[in-house]
Amino acid sequence: MTNKSSFFSKDIVYVMLATFFYQFSIQAINPLMNGYARNLGINSAFAGIIVGVMSITSMLLRPFAGNLTDRISKYRLALIGGSLCAISDFGYLFASNVTWLLFFRIINGVGFVLCTVCLATWMAFLVPRQHLGAAMGYYGLLNALAMAIAPALAISIYQRLGYKFIIILAALSAVAMVVVIQLIDNHAKPSVKLEGQHFKLIQRDALPVAIIFSLLSIPYFVTQADIVMYVQERHLSITVSLFFLCYSIALIIIRILLKNYFDTIPFGIWFSICIIATIGYIILLTIMQNNFEMILAAILMAIGFGVMVSVSQSTSLLLAPLEEQGLANATYYLGSDIGMSLGPIIGGILPTIFPLKFFYPVMLLIVPLTAIIYLFNRRKLNSAVQYN
Repeated sequence: MTNKSSFFSKDIVYVMLATFFYQFSIQAINPLMNGYARNLGINSAFAGIIVGVMSITSMLLRPFAGNLTDRISKYRLALIGGSLCAISDFGYLFASNVTWLLFFRIINGVGFVLCTVCLATWMAFLVPRQHLGAAMGYYGLLNALAMAIAPALAISIYQRLGYKFIIILAALSAVAMVVVIQLIDNHAKPSVKLEGQHFKLIQRDALPVAIIFSLLSIPYFVTQADIVMYVQERHLSITVSLFFLCYSIALIIIRILLKNYFDTIPFGIWFSICIIATIGYIILLTIMQNNFEMILAAILMAIGFGVMVSVSQSTSLLLAPLEEQGLANATYYLGSDIGMSLGPIIGGILPTIFPLKFFYPVMLLIVPLTAIIYLFNRRKLNSAVQYN
């Protein structure tokens, strides 16, 4: 890894900008894909498959992306990933049936998995290791901005100009990502020879972090998928659209305020704070009756889940050797993929088993599970900051 005397450099800024553009291209399309598919005459069952196949593709290809990231330059992999995102977005414009839409959705998943693993690893390559936590905090901030802005803007524009205008905008954003990486001087070629290293599915040192993060992400993705249904079924007089807006604002503020602490505070302290916040937001979502309680739940979710996003990613990278940074990122993102996949499934099953009043309390089961995993691995997890 290169030794940078300053935290921010031109290359780091461009990596962050490229991250925003590729993430925008993904997040602008995702909320509208179901409706776009059904608008083409595809039935709801196939439309659901089309929406989900991108995440499934991403999850299956994580190990391959991680191994590739450790073997070839980050620039080359980002170029391939960004180009595939642009191709798939333009392909959506001309897809006229379920086969072509499914095909381009898979292509989008391949581009997405390459970009997520590669750009995060590129960012880690460019910063001094003692500033890795702060760097991933800023990286996560750009992701959070894209994930907050893109869906809101896409839904607003779609209502006025239709689906295809948003698809073109997403495609141009992917093209912008490809253009921006041309301005980066350091292509982050692997500095360690890996000829004798075998293909690995996971990075072993990062696995406990990925499991903890996967469990903590389940209530978040359940909420993302089902909070509208939950509020409607409980007949609550709540402006549910405010929830993720407040979550995003809180997350941005928290990451800015805490950016200098990610490199000095051990994992266990962050874990304790996030567990307490997770318990808090689950309880609030259980008992909420008004917007104030919902907004407070969103703020606690930003602490309980949003902070753990940055802490988990930086810890995964710090624990892994330099020659396996890409694989460590892939392992971390695999945890996110599992939570993203299980969350909506669990959210769909719970109301068929339990009364709605138990919808959120059941999720408190993740607390002892994550605590057990942490306790068994606490020495290793807390040693990550010693790399500073």
